[in-house]
Amino acid sequence: MKHFYVIMNPDKEGTKETARAICDYLKGRGAVCRIGGGERAESRKGNHYTDAAAVPEETECVITLGGDGTLIQAARDLAGRNIPMLGINRGTLGYLTQVSRTEEIDAALSALLNNDYKLEERMMLSGCAYRNGKAVYQDIALNEIVITRSEQLKMLRFKVYVNQEFLNEYRADGLIAATPTGSTAYNLSAGGPIIVPDSRMVVLTPICSHALNARSIVLSSDDWIRIEMMGQNGVCQAAVFDGDTAAELYPGDCMEIRRAEIKTVLVKLKNISFLDNLRNKMAGI
Repeated sequence: MKHFYVIMNPDKEGTKETARAICDYLKGRGAVCRIGGGERAESRKGNHYTDAAAVPEETECVITLGGDGTLIQAARDLAGRNIPMLGINRGTLGYLTQVSRTEEIDAALSALLNNDYKLEERMMLSGCAYRNGKAVYQDIALNEIVITRSEQLKMLRFKVYVNQEFLNEYRADGLIAATPTGSTAYNLSAGGPIIVPDSRMVVLTPICSHALNARSIVLSSDDWIRIEMMGQNGVCQAAVFDGDTAAELYPGDCMEIRRAEIKTVLVKLKNISFLDNLRNKMAGI
């Protein structure tokens, strides 16, 4: 790799200094490096740190400085361009980021320059909201799509179908549809299982269900999920994509979720395994 683009979260302490140090290191070894994300950029939806139009076509690797959220936002904004991404953690746990300590950065950059890495594809989800049979909102997610309430203390009611076959009717605070990448995020906090991130699965995890037999369900990535919203007229719910963008849902609306055609490509350093990363992160909780 010779062409790099650094995206930083300016809200994290020390990211500007680290970004400059990374660029100096790479340029000093004959590479091309540019820095973006100095301030919030207006993206296609929401406020992100990535101005997708400013990322050169020849970019071979995007380096994110922040936490998992910074990497996820970059992945969503650059979806479809298949640019490998390496996350450097300046947040808290950072399951997606490969580098956490400052002293590890030079070694990681050297591995990139020497092509001493692997590329790992992560599946994404596509969600489309329908009202009266017409599509009203569509977006993608790397971690999860969450059906949640937009009013306090309102229990939700919804029916779930898989491949047009009825699965269950839920009374709960919401429902998480998570990718393997997102299994260590909201899904884990809600009691869902941890899944090896390069798997091809979708996890459905109810949030605070009003039933003792409500458990997570692991589905194939080829399955088609349909969630029909029930309840009283006027009660507003929402489908939230990666904790960022959202679609309003009302009784009678439905959300269809399936595997997205596009994928996120992450750089995997050879000396770091998922189990190593998981053990280290879990020990710090």
